[in-house]
Amino acid sequence: MVRPLCRTVISSLLAMLTDVEQRALRRKVALRIMPLIILMYFAAYLDRANVGFAKLRMAADLGFSDAVYGFGIGIFFLGYLTLEIPGALLVERWSARKWFARILITWGFISAATAFVTTPNEFCFARFLLGVAEAGFFPGVVVYFTHWFPSQERARAMSGLVLAIPISLAIGAPLSAQLLDVGWYGLRGWQWLFIVEGLPAVALGIVTLFALTDRPRHAAWLTPAERDHLEGALAAENAAKEATGKVRWVDALRMSNVWLLALGIFATNMGGYALSFWLPTTVKSISGGSDKAALLYSGLFYLCGLAGVIYNGYSSDRSGDRKWHCVAGQAATGVLLAASTIPGQPFALVMLWLLLTGLVAHSWPPPFWALPTLSLTASAAAASIGFINIFANLAGYLGNHIFGFLRSRGMTDGMGLLLLAGCYLLGALIVSRVRVPAEAAVRRAATTTTTG
Repeated sequence: MVRPLCRTVISSLLAMLTDVEQRALRRKVALRIMPLIILMYFAAYLDRANVGFAKLRMAADLGFSDAVYGFGIGIFFLGYLTLEIPGALLVERWSARKWFARILITWGFISAATAFVTTPNEFCFARFLLGVAEAGFFPGVVVYFTHWFPSQERARAMSGLVLAIPISLAIGAPLSAQLLDVGWYGLRGWQWLFIVEGLPAVALGIVTLFALTDRPRHAAWLTPAERDHLEGALAAENAAKEATGKVRWVDALRMSNVWLLALGIFATNMGGYALSFWLPTTVKSISGGSDKAALLYSGLFYLCGLAGVIYNGYSSDRSGDRKWHCVAGQAATGVLLAASTIPGQPFALVMLWLLLTGLVAHSWPPPFWALPTLSLTASAAAASIGFINIFANLAGYLGNHIFGFLRSRGMTDGMGLLLLAGCYLLGALIVSRVRVPAEAAVRRAATTTTTG
């Protein structure tokens, strides 16, 4: 239990701001923190996924088969695995600002250098290094949000982060379509694609080093009362978790919920990452159109995702439910993907099903990533998030490797989409078995801790 003196101090800190001032503080924090974080994840996801856009020309120019390309796409995730848990713990115990700046600068240079690969081994090595460079970024951001947003606001913050995925791909697809046709200074279009989309991350890393704030107590842009209130609110929340029984990070990795979340995202991402990387190739094959048309259709798919991400994060925060909002997004994606494989449909109808899929395909991560932080203490949550994200990225490796291998062995587009649909449905089934405390109970516990 929290000592009486600590409870008194925390309670006094929380009482410093009126309700109006607290709402103004939440807006102030969101406007200061979220734009830079979204921009960082925008760059991260574009540099991770643009290899799928480049494939339309790169694979033919370099003579890479679908199996080779699928392995090269997937090996990124093996590199990513190297710093998952350490990266999350570094954000918790060291500095998010310095860690994120290091990540951005190194991955920007490596992404741009992919333009100069010529052999399968060089391609795979560049992708592996890109994964190592980016490792720890996403779980680090999830942990970073626990330093700024109380639990009831976290899914909305995650929505802002995940919003960067469809935005980056919706913008990246038409941008890549234009870059594929350039031939500046003797370099092919796909080479310029990697250079133009990679180097901005380096500049963003330098900005991050000076613009990002680690914790509220370091924020010169907050008043002393605002800093004290925010630190007090987050301390009260952590104290409420510890009052119910402190969970060490090692113990967290033995919890059934952590394993269910890890296996749930593993199944879902087996389909999700393959869908992201192979969508342009699949759309081109189904439509019979040009490379540029395939990328524009893909951009439309991701554009549809914006509404789903915003709505599901808002609805999850308003209702306090995380699990079923996540499961609904996973299940709907699987059902709509399966509908796109019904035989005999014209391309327009297939594309309609895919656009509806895009509406929900990115709606499940915001409530999903709020689940590990609901009842675990800071270090335990950081470790479990890193652990869960290991499975998320292992799925990225296996999903793309298997998908590319099956395509090279004659798997049809319809069979491929049906396989991805099954992955989403299996993920929904696993996450539905997670048992989490009602968020209202966590809030009541925090109130009891600060006033009892």
